[in-house]
Amino acid sequence: MADIQHSTTTLQTTETVADLLERFIAAQDVKPASRATYRRNLRQYFRWIEESGRSLQHIELADLVAYKEELLTRLTALTVSSYITSLRAFYTWAEAKKYYPNVARGLKAPRRRQQFKKQALQVADTQALLTHFEGRALRDYALVNLLLRTGLRTIEAIRADVGDITYKAGRRILRVHGKGRDEKDTLVVLTDKAWAPIRAYLETRKGAHPEEPLFTSLSNNNGGGRLTTRTVSGIVKEGLRAIGLDAREFTAHSLRYTTGVNILRAGGSLQNVQDVLRHANPATTQIYTRTIQEELRLKEAPEALIDGII
Repeated sequence: MADIQHSTTTLQTTETVADLLERFIAAQDVKPASRATYRRNLRQYFRWIEESGRSLQHIELADLVAYKEELLTRLTALTVSSYITSLRAFYTWAEAKKYYPNVARGLKAPRRRQQFKKQALQVADTQALLTHFEGRALRDYALVNLLLRTGLRTIEAIRADVGDITYKAGRRILRVHGKGRDEKDTLVVLTDKAWAPIRAYLETRKGAHPEEPLFTSLSNNNGGGRLTTRTVSGIVKEGLRAIGLDAREFTAHSLRYTTGVNILRAGGSLQNVQDVLRHANPATTQIYTRTIQEELRLKEAPEALIDGII
């Protein structure tokens, strides 16, 4: 923090920007990961102020716009949006403390087209992937099958415990510790086809305690321990490559995307997709229709009509 240790004039003369930052961080009622993001982003911002010859006491909205434009020359719009969020939070707090006016109030996040960079698997590819894993380790088959049939995120799959499988209203479910949640307060339904491979896998772990991970590591260093998202991603990527899907667009997240698209392919509604994937914002679910529209566009290409007349 030595590079942002200059003092501010609106605070005590002995207080540094680093002190100010830490007081802001301590006042935020957010998760540790969010605190780390705030700290990282604001350190970068304070460093930019110093290197550009500006003063924190005299920053105006025009300066923040210039900072945003500079970030956009080297970072993605999504990353820059994270920086903007941090600035807004900092200046909201600073104004409440009567340190600085909230000059970030009018600062807009960069526009970005909301779309999936990952691709959904075609039905034939989905079946090929399951066939590939069916003859391999029971754990890997149960894991990939679960991801494809429930749309779980990799982090949600590795957080699952044996005891999270239970019943509700006569349905077998898996309680889910979702992204950004503090507890297992959401669920996915385990159909017979989703449950059968898990049951076969758990039969090899007789006496597994309810608090044990649903999927455990097979490595020498972490045998019996919880999987990592990296391990899950590696398992899925290996399978995708084995069936000929080696492009960057095909990853473990593609399986979640495929779940949503397959619901629509099977005649389900957008509300069905939102419920299964547990989207907080319906606009996120709306994106899934683009894949269906694109599939129809390619299947019934209007360009082919021209071939019939010339």
